[in-house]
Amino acid sequence: MAGLPQSSTYVSLTTFRRTGEAVPTPVWAAPDGDRLVVWTRADSGKVKRLRHTARVTVAPCDVRGRTTDEPVEATAVLLEPHEWRQARAALARRYGWQWRVSYASSKLWQRVTRPGIQRHAMIRVRPA
Repeated sequence: MAGLPQSSTYVSLTTFRRTGEAVPTPVWAAPDGDRLVVWTRADSGKVKRLRHTARVTVAPCDVRGRTTDEPVEATAVLLEPHEWRQARAALARRYGWQWRVSYASSKLWQRVTRPGIQRHAMIRVRPA
C-alpha cells in the first residue's frame, strides 16, 4: 500500500458520517514524518465526524477536490493545543508565507470576534 500523499498542495480528506457516507474535503496538509497535519475550523463538519470515528481516507487532489491518485486508508485524531507547535511548524515549512498570513489573520480575527475561544483544530493523520 502506498503511503500518505506528501507532495500535493491539496489533499482530499474523506471523513465518514455515522451512516457510513463518505464526505471528502480538499484541505492543506503538511507532512510531519510519516504523518500529515491539517488545520481547520473547530466547528467544521470534518471535526464533528472525527469525534465519532477516526477512520479517514486521504488522496492527493486539486483545489476543487478532484483526486489525482488512489485514496489511502488512514486514521485521524484531533490534537490537543499543547501538541500544536510541531504541527504549526510543519504547515509553515510546507506552505511558507501563505500559511503565516492565514494563521496570523485567523488569530487576529479570533481576538477581535471571540477572545478566549479556540476557533480552530489541528488534525494528525496516520496511515492505517
